[in-house]
Amino acid sequence: MFKKLKTGVLAGAAMLSMVSGAAISMHSVASAQEISLDDVLREAREERRRAAQENREREQRFLAERNQQQSRLNQVQGEVAAAEAESERIEAAFRANDERIRELQAELESKQGEFGELFGAARSSAADLAAQLENSIISAQYPGRSAQLRETAESTTLPSVEQLRYIYETHLEEMVAQSKAATFGATVWNTEGSAEQSDITRLGPFVAFTSNGDYYIMKEAENARPRLTELKKQPDVANAQANARSVASYNGDGFTAGTIDPTSGTLLDLYVASPSLKERFDQGGFVGKVIAVVFLVGVVIGLIKLFTLFMTNSAVNGQVRRKSASRGNPLGRVMMAYESNPNADADTLALKLDDAVLREIPKLERGLNLVKVFAAVAPLLGLLGTVVGMIITFQQITLFGTGDPKIMAGGISQALVTTVLGLIAAIPLLLLHAFASGFSKSVTQTLEEQAAGMIAERAESQA
Repeated sequence: MFKKLKTGVLAGAAMLSMVSGAAISMHSVASAQEISLDDVLREAREERRRAAQENREREQRFLAERNQQQSRLNQVQGEVAAAEAESERIEAAFRANDERIRELQAELESKQGEFGELFGAARSSAADLAAQLENSIISAQYPGRSAQLRETAESTTLPSVEQLRYIYETHLEEMVAQSKAATFGATVWNTEGSAEQSDITRLGPFVAFTSNGDYYIMKEAENARPRLTELKKQPDVANAQANARSVASYNGDGFTAGTIDPTSGTLLDLYVASPSLKERFDQGGFVGKVIAVVFLVGVVIGLIKLFTLFMTNSAVNGQVRRKSASRGNPLGRVMMAYESNPNADADTLALKLDDAVLREIPKLERGLNLVKVFAAVAPLLGLLGTVVGMIITFQQITLFGTGDPKIMAGGISQALVTTVLGLIAAIPLLLLHAFASGFSKSVTQTLEEQAAGMIAERAESQA
């Protein structure tokens, strides 16, 4: 309102100023263009009247809304009071019902007498049988058997005659099925975790396999009950897969050989969990790889040297039986040294032949010391890996304690695997060194014997 009044006054003043200015500059008659102050006063009074009317209307609306809010508040308070009263009534009814339930429960227990213990045993038997059936391969042939048993085991009421009879009949069914071999179609889960239909042959509750020899076990999946699942690694012991194919395709009379797991899948599951040869080698870590390199290099050198000395020994033995000297073997070269000094005396000839023999010995022994060093280094590297593995184990114990043995398994595996690798590498290398050294000594002994014979022959001829 004040803003509008101020605007009107300013407008009037501006108009008066404009009219006055025009009268002064134009020197014309002011009576025709002037705005009177009465008009301004009337406009201000009209504006004040309109503002007062608006204020009265706003005040009336506020009072009306306040009355409505008070009425709503009274209504809500009444609803809260009614709800509190209903809550108290329900709570009282709940206490009364709970007390009545306890009375009825006590009455039921007193009337059950010995039947209460009997039905408790029935529920316990149903729970045990349900757990057994869920992990049984036979349940793949007869699915859904454990659902009713679970219902009986978890029931808080007295089991019916049908439920008791079902426990008995299911026991008999499981006993009969355990004595038979059967082939049936079932839903199985492959190694990728997807379901598929397949013909399964089972031998009692022990093993289940397909016609191509793939074994299956009952295994729990994530948030699921045990189901028939293919082994991630098929057994390759005792012709297991061949026996499975033979049993699955056998239709004649009599019997055929088959492979069973007497633990109903536990041994097969452990076989899958057992590491392969490559996995065990990988457990050795960096030290294990170094041992493998040392072993391979030592074996290559040892085999080459063993073959070379074997051929040299054969050539020397052949040269012993021949009179003509050959430069292709050590004895032939020693004989050529003898023949190249026909006029030398025995002492000079002995020096010449010793020199010839000494020149052949390094050729024979070259590489043997390297194989021997590798044979000695391999177990030392294994000991190094053992120490490193134990250090890792103690670090894990320091960080996580001894509550979970799996945490320490990595360090212990490295400690043991490197020791085994070191011994595996050292034993063959020692054997290669022993055989090669034997051939070398045999050739050296032959050279010395033949050289001594040549010297004796020369001394005898000179005498």
